[in-house]
Amino acid sequence: MSRNSAESRNFAVSKHRRSVKIKQVLSALEQFAPLPLQESWDNAGLQIGLTEAEVSGALLCLDVTERVVDEAVRRGCNLVVSHHPLLFRGLKQVSDATDVQRTVWKAIREGVCVVSMHTNMDNARGGVNWKIAEKLGLTDVRFFAEKTVQGIEGGSGVVGMLPQPMAAEAFISQVKQTFGVACAQCNELLQRPIQRVALCGGAGDFLLDEAVALKADAFITGEMHYHQYFGYEQRLQICVIGHYQSEQFTSEVFRSIIEQECPGVKCLIAETVTNPIVYI
Repeated sequence: MSRNSAESRNFAVSKHRRSVKIKQVLSALEQFAPLPLQESWDNAGLQIGLTEAEVSGALLCLDVTERVVDEAVRRGCNLVVSHHPLLFRGLKQVSDATDVQRTVWKAIREGVCVVSMHTNMDNARGGVNWKIAEKLGLTDVRFFAEKTVQGIEGGSGVVGMLPQPMAAEAFISQVKQTFGVACAQCNELLQRPIQRVALCGGAGDFLLDEAVALKADAFITGEMHYHQYFGYEQRLQICVIGHYQSEQFTSEVFRSIIEQECPGVKCLIAETVTNPIVYI
């Protein structure tokens, strides 16, 4: 039997798996990364669908596109869990006028539920930034830019220590290899060893000065404005690796939560690459 045939079971839950409803998966994700932790402009949580349905499989991804919905259908998943929300703002119509509207229409037509865990997962302990720190092998990881919302601890970035100090060029090379990037945007090479590393996945440039205040040797993020590179020479090593690249391992966080809290649910990391930026 081919892989596609094995994965496509007409959205039927395997007899050997405990029946789990979509709302239970949603609850597990929101318990890990409570919605109050999201930023005021965000729209995390349920995007599309009926949560009383049983889960046939969860496809985990960074972005929701038509191709991702197609992949979910092909691989027998009636739930898509994304990092970036499909719906940031309300829609005044659902037609074929835009990529978002087409994706919404396709998900509804195919019976695919869409759930997004965005800045609440960025700000949660064990979330996006903690996964980045894990990939880099950082120790003594803690929040910086801490916040407490409705009694829930969170933070916009994390800081940790490399096991051993590294020269700037070697450090940047390791970061590039870890995240699979051919080129990183950096300021001039730091002339002292790097050991304390601050980081924030995605667009984390708003934390640059806080990283300096922490006496971090390096700051890693996904994107940063041009003028922010000025004035930090020999204060800390800036290393910008791309928004998509910095958050690409978020699906692993989703998988560990679902597998732990909803055992038996089929979790598949999407094969569709949704990075809209082409490097030529």
